[in-house]
Amino acid sequence: MRHFKRGRKLNRTSSHRSALLSNLAATFVINKHIVTTEPKAKELRSFAERLVTYAKKNSLHGRRLILKNIKGRNSKKIADILIHDLAPNYTDRNGGYTRIIKLDNRKNDNAKICIIEFVNLKNTDSEDSSEEKQEKTE
Repeated sequence: MRHFKRGRKLNRTSSHRSALLSNLAATFVINKHIVTTEPKAKELRSFAERLVTYAKKNSLHGRRLILKNIKGRNSKKIADILIHDLAPNYTDRNGGYTRIIKLDNRKNDNAKICIIEFVNLKNTDSEDSSEEKQEKTE
């Protein structure tokens, strides 16, 4: 029986599921948003929020927990992005770092599609470009 079993199987084996979540989380941290199906987004939400909570600790143990969950060549880069770029934005927030925005269904298989993104993210790229524009005009 399925009493109190958490998480979705997503029609995959456990190793495939963990690889999928690791890859989705890596892309999500780099791009700050992802367009995916609704069940994958809901699973990714809990996975990514746990990573941000580890990053907020700003300790060696937190970094190792992130590296344990994110696999691949870019894992150290992603850990640095989480710890130095994302975690400082959420120091006063206890959870709820992501939001899911539902879109129309996919045309070919009618799957529910949504965007998952980080909440209250300070966009440093646009601030830098606006400062450069002001310097050029002066």
